[in-house]
Amino acid sequence: MKIVFTIAIVFNAVCLFAQNKAGQTLIRSMSHAQNKTGKDTVVQKDTSKENKEPRYFYMSGNTNVFVNTRGGAAKRFSPSVEFGRTYGIFDIGLSTGRVNSIGSGGDTTRFLEFRPTINIFSKGRFAEALCLGGGYVFKAKQGLMTEICNSINFNITEIWAVAVIQGYYYFDGTNNSRGTQYMGFNVTYNFLQKHSVNINRKKAAIVSDK
Repeated sequence: MKIVFTIAIVFNAVCLFAQNKAGQTLIRSMSHAQNKTGKDTVVQKDTSKENKEPRYFYMSGNTNVFVNTRGGAAKRFSPSVEFGRTYGIFDIGLSTGRVNSIGSGGDTTRFLEFRPTINIFSKGRFAEALCLGGGYVFKAKQGLMTEICNSINFNITEIWAVAVIQGYYYFDGTNNSRGTQYMGFNVTYNFLQKHSVNINRKKAAIVSDK
């Protein structure tokens, strides 16, 4: 009898709590949380709540060709790879590659460069960007390397983008220096997860100006 009496008291207390406003609020909150859990979304830390700009990592493959250099294709061709992170309209990247496809004497053509880039204009899927870079050509007589370039970018999707680049490299050494102009083409892959906050922000940035 004691067990039956205890169960009856507990049951009555639960019923009274469910009729109470606080109890109804708690039940609705629990039901809402269960419904949200069932959605197909990727939970991702929101690091840019104030400006609502996407933030993600990216990788680019660059193929540049010097346009005012004597020599054949091997001396003009400058391939590189860049890895970095996007903060809205601002990119911070680290690039490595070769200033040409052949070496000369005791010098090497491999370089490492820090490349900050900012988007100065955007319209739909198109954007124009400005880059100011600085780096070092390993074991070269003109080892200090600086770069200024601008590019026209096209976002194929939220994940893939292509760009046409025009810019200048300047190489400085102890006794001499030189500058050269190049034209280039690059392909960029953005590391964005499906259904994430940042891919939705990237999509909104692309279509907002249409």
